[in-house]
Amino acid sequence: MLILKKKYYLFIENTREFNLDLIKIKNKFNIIYRNQTTKEKIQDLRVYRKNCKKYGVNFFVANDIKLLIKINADGLYISAHNKNLHTNIYSKKGYKIIGSAHNQRELDLKIKQGCNLIIFARLFETSSPLKKGHLGVQKFNILSLRSKKELVPLGGINEKNLSKLNTILAQSFACLSAIKKKPAKFINRLF
Repeated sequence: MLILKKKYYLFIENTREFNLDLIKIKNKFNIIYRNQTTKEKIQDLRVYRKNCKKYGVNFFVANDIKLLIKINADGLYISAHNKNLHTNIYSKKGYKIIGSAHNQRELDLKIKQGCNLIIFARLFETSSPLKKGHLGVQKFNILSLRSKKELVPLGGINEKNLSKLNTILAQSFACLSAIKKKPAKFINRLF
């Protein structure tokens, strides 16, 4: 079964992790680069950013305003643990701001930070022992209806429960681990 949404948000930790040739439809995909371990060369990131433009993919940088400006990314991704309130000035400069939240308190903070949309985790149960609890489709839909901003579900999305995404009240979804394991197979189910 195909999963048809307006936008897809894919998290990567390095530019070699996801091959842009898999993308067949322009202006549907958004890549969030959140490298927390090793730093890539600025030149390599600029080349990847340029290729993203060629494929019609928005490129976001996580929590690094200097890198955002250096590579002229499309926007900034603000993780749930980032409490900096000075990020909203970048939306005025033309950058898109995406936030991440796990509860109502974090959701309110992301609105204050000027986020255009908020990735809300966890939709489904994950295999990680460190990540306990999940919303499920019904709770996510209720939260989405009450929210002032667009919510994008994240967490536990895999090949087995991908078809359940057609029942969520969101125009998009975000994916982290499934895109790393079988990117080609996963991407092919999105169009």
